[in-house]
Amino acid sequence: MCCPCSLLGLFALFVTGKCSYSPEPDQQRRLPPGWVSLGRADPEEELSLTFALRQQNVKRLSELVQAVSDPGSPHYGKYLTLEDVAELVRPSPLTLHTVQKWLLAAGARNCHSVTTQDFLTCWLSVRQAELLLPGAEFHHYVGGPAETHAVRSPHPYRLPKALAPHVDFVGGLHRFPPTSTLRQRPEPQVPGTVGLHLGVTPSVIRKRYNLTAQDVGSGTTNNSQACAQFLEQYFHDSDLAEFMRLFGGDFAHQASVARVVGQQGRGRAGIEASLDVEYLMSAGANISTWVYSSPGRHESQEPFLQWLLLLSNESALPYVHTVSYGDDEDSLSSTYIQRVNTELMKAAARGLTLLFASGDSGAGCWSVSGRHQFRPSFPASSPYVTTVGGTSFQNPFRITDEVVDYISGGGFSNVFPQPSYQEEAVTRYLSSSPHLPPSSYFNASGRAYPDVAALSDGYWVVSNHVPIPWVSGTSASTPVFGGLLSLINEHRILRGLPPLGFLNPRLYQQRGAGLFDVTRGCHESCLNEEVEGQGFCSGPGWDPVTGWGTPNFPALLKTLMNP
Repeated sequence: MCCPCSLLGLFALFVTGKCSYSPEPDQQRRLPPGWVSLGRADPEEELSLTFALRQQNVKRLSELVQAVSDPGSPHYGKYLTLEDVAELVRPSPLTLHTVQKWLLAAGARNCHSVTTQDFLTCWLSVRQAELLLPGAEFHHYVGGPAETHAVRSPHPYRLPKALAPHVDFVGGLHRFPPTSTLRQRPEPQVPGTVGLHLGVTPSVIRKRYNLTAQDVGSGTTNNSQACAQFLEQYFHDSDLAEFMRLFGGDFAHQASVARVVGQQGRGRAGIEASLDVEYLMSAGANISTWVYSSPGRHESQEPFLQWLLLLSNESALPYVHTVSYGDDEDSLSSTYIQRVNTELMKAAARGLTLLFASGDSGAGCWSVSGRHQFRPSFPASSPYVTTVGGTSFQNPFRITDEVVDYISGGGFSNVFPQPSYQEEAVTRYLSSSPHLPPSSYFNASGRAYPDVAALSDGYWVVSNHVPIPWVSGTSASTPVFGGLLSLINEHRILRGLPPLGFLNPRLYQQRGAGLFDVTRGCHESCLNEEVEGQGFCSGPGWDPVTGWGTPNFPALLKTLMNP
């Protein structure tokens, strides 16, 4: 029988290991491919760990998101401030007191909170952290193309049971920094074709999505947009300037980033970091742009979690954020995934439009108890973000209709139930698609994604002063769609309307108005005899490969300018 855990006895109980529980028993702790251990961390080495404190009123928060995001609601567009959100979700005084007392007893120092008070980041030595979190054992690791260094524990950690009502999880122990899924594809060979273009550039995007030279930011509003990336990558201002010199001649644009949040290293530029900035700033042309950059983080921090903390600590933020990050749902603990979903809900309540790439593995594939299933990605599968899939031109050298890009991530969450805003669209797809995979491969009642799409194939990027062709991935389609939404926000702000905020309830109510429907092609999945590498296929209306389709800017502007 477990002993009653008093506050005074918290730390003592911890050290003896009695009366404890595992907050993340289902967190995957396998080493990601390409990572190797460099051995145990020195006991006196300093670590930065993030404690996610239990929030209050999460159900009320979700009701408020619905109210401010649904065009039929009297509260539509009446977004909460960061202070409003803090007032709502702030942990109870008991939670704050209990956790602070526990950390103080363990020797934690330099603890920093956020405005919402629901995260606490503290410094401890490895020795102190391993005493505080029994079972944890910190090792140094290196991996990924950029030889990224990280400190993580290959073993699960435990917390005293007295903390169960107060702490969701501890960040900085298990989840590794992501690696890029961006691909450079070989140049398509189309014999006998006189090409009209040799890859996707801003002018190709603007022509395909019907933007004119006048479709740029006015420079007179407080409108801004941001991209966030969590790889050990940098962008270079000189690459952005060269990109705009080569490809930005026919529209007004800004040639430098307005603000970098995080540290910009002096290393070589990364293709993904360059791509994000160059296409957000050429689609959302002449709009002030921020970059959230994770390089320079401490080795024990989780870059994506640090970005969520930044959102909870800044009262004035860009209206549109594009993020090219994802993990397999099944690799993350349910505690972590639910808490991150609440963080995304907090952003939606504040009127932020968060766009996430749908991933570059089609429907995905993994084996469960010897049976194949599709493998959804998170945060693409969160019901509180707008997820962007990918398309290709039917003819790679001509500005033609679009078809599915076979890598376009999409499918059905195994964690989140289908939100009410998409039930009708998903039901229609499942009842009318002639090419559905076997029902055992996916959870038909889960949150379905993506919501929209854009070109993801054959981009030109300038990185380290070199123009690089045929770069592909939903990391390209996401900033393009985000930039176009920023242009629409510009019109809304000039007309005295609130920014678009969380788009999905409106998007599904409008049933694809303002978007080109993509009805041809299927994405990839399990290479077995049953499905033979084919996942879902696109069709009329919404589908789990390209969502509602790709932007037709004038029509999308018109439909999203209604109050």
